[in-house]
Amino acid sequence: MPTPDRTARIALLVALIGTPAAAGPNLGTPIDERDVASWDISIPPSGTGLPPGSGTARQGVSVYQQKCQACHGADAAGKPADALVGGIGTLATPQARRTVTSFWPHATTLFDYVRRAMPYQESKTLSADELYAVCAYLLAQDGIVTDDFVLDAETLPAVIMPNREGFIPSWPERRPTRP
Repeated sequence: MPTPDRTARIALLVALIGTPAAAGPNLGTPIDERDVASWDISIPPSGTGLPPGSGTARQGVSVYQQKCQACHGADAAGKPADALVGGIGTLATPQARRTVTSFWPHATTLFDYVRRAMPYQESKTLSADELYAVCAYLLAQDGIVTDDFVLDAETLPAVIMPNREGFIPSWPERRPTRP
């Protein structure tokens, strides 16, 4: 004699067998390519995809003071957030200081990161001219470029960072050639 529990299991099995299979997980609608393009802002070492615009370190001083100094301190020396400059030549020492200018192998990495993540509370708000200017300012702090060097889509990828040879590329054949 079937028990109520067994009867319930049989009824559930019959119901499931009779249910048509779902068409899919129904997770939303396909994303439009224009939406993808607005997020696809990565800048590789070659500089492919850099926007039009330009800036110098002299122009970057005011951008830095208005948008960056509250977190990274005067002259990008740090406090309360990390220092962005200094430390060049210290990476192989016990007092290593990893900063943007001492550690990152490509100047395009600086542009890419600032573009997508800074200022912290207002990411993706800097114009292309502001981005080039503040990057030039940071690079000039450590003498990588001069105060009047014009940073733009052509000159930024050509900047040689102090630690450029400090990384082993995953794809050596993709490493950009520099003048």
